Amino acid sequence: MNRTKWKGSSLVGSLMLGAAMLLGGCSDAPEGRAPPAQELSETFREFGNYEVHFNALRTDTLTPDIARSYGIQRAANRILLNVTLLHKDADQAPRKPVNATVQVDAYNLNGQLKNLEMRRIAEGEAIYYIGETSIAGSEILVFDIKVTPEGESQPLEVKLKREFDAS
Repeated sequence: MNRTKWKGSSLVGSLMLGAAMLLGGCSDAPEGRAPPAQELSETFREFGNYEVHFNALRTDTLTPDIARSYGIQRAANRILLNVTLLHKDADQAPRKPVNATVQVDAYNLNGQLKNLEMRRIAEGEAIYYIGETSIAGSEILVFDIKVTPEGESQPLEVKLKREFDAS
């Protein structure tokens, strides 16, 4: 697929670099659940004229300067989820970040819910939503992500499943 590159912020670049270091997994979702988790290489999904980009990584993989500038606690047991919504007017047109409402349910495979409040970050033209949660030891986290573009009523749903080790 021929895609126009989107110039993001230093945090987005750090998050995408962190994705290359993560182990990922994917499984079929039970009936009535969000779509199956995306493979590690698939950190975005297209929905017509929208693209949802998403990634999760341990916060200790961020540089101290990046973490400090966004008020993120760097630790092996802290996980950062990053979600960005881009809009495209045509196939070859540049993608543009747009405002959205982002809701996330995060849980481990034991069904334990994880507290994860998303917050909006705007840096230049970039708009992204981040949230942090903690893990204990080695955990597989599932993120059910619902992104509703501003002015739309139907959410775009993706699921991300990642294994993290706090050691």
